[in-house]
Amino acid sequence: MNLEKIVNNFLETVSDKNKLIVIYWPTWSWKTSLSIKVAKIIESEIISTDSRQIYKEMNIGTWKITKQEMENIPHYMLDLIYPDDSYSVWEFKNKSEELINEISSKDKMPILCWGTWLYIDSLIFDLDIPKVIANPTLREVLENEAKEYGNDYVYQKLVDLDPEYARELHPNNVQYVIRALEVKIITGQSKKDFRTERKLKYDILFLTPEIESREYLYNRINTRVKMMFDEGLVEEVKSLRKMYSDETAGLKTIWYIEVVSYLKWEITLEESIALVQQHNRNYAKRQYTWFKRYEEFI
Repeated sequence: MNLEKIVNNFLETVSDKNKLIVIYWPTWSWKTSLSIKVAKIIESEIISTDSRQIYKEMNIGTWKITKQEMENIPHYMLDLIYPDDSYSVWEFKNKSEELINEISSKDKMPILCWGTWLYIDSLIFDLDIPKVIANPTLREVLENEAKEYGNDYVYQKLVDLDPEYARELHPNNVQYVIRALEVKIITGQSKKDFRTERKLKYDILFLTPEIESREYLYNRINTRVKMMFDEGLVEEVKSLRKMYSDETAGLKTIWYIEVVSYLKWEITLEESIALVQQHNRNYAKRQYTWFKRYEEFI
């Protein structure tokens, strides 16, 4: 594709809405390099929509963009909190909307990049994110159940109470599972019930990297996972475990939980690598399914 022509044509179209570029597609599909190319063409800035790159000290396992890779282009929503902190979609939405307005005020077009669909949707659609105050007692009960019986046990509770919304989450994204249960139990409503009709808030150019096939992407995932381990993923997790409990939000996410299992002698290193590869491929498959919904707006 002629990227420069596509971007410039979008710049020239007249709209009564603010303009925004959204770069999306499954994990490890060259979104980062595409975002840098686009940012150079329009001399703009990038907002991360990755739910794990918000964590400080978690770099290899999140494949966080490096200062060198940024090529002096401003990036936002990275390294916001520590692995044992919590951060809601509602908080992400509020902060990112501030950044969108700030970047736009400089006569630049904001670029959203990376692939957490809940984060992207919270920004581009008029979603009514539930402002349900956390219930510490209920949350502690659910967290303790996850620790004692496993993430699947708590996830099954969500499947029983809210099966449609449960399909949008991975069992190991226990933070989101617990939050969904919290909203359902406190309000009696699914988080899906807070969504209004999907209308784009911005005039958006949706861009995806060009990938030959799913098989090609899955093979790339397998290769990149091995690179993560070669570059020190196990050492990164060892360091994190010295500072934080295995039950902290960051270490309970996919890509880290498998390495923790290895370090606890529950599985071999080879099994850990295979699981990270498998869970990445599964995640990519779910991303394909979710992002297909954007086609009606392209």
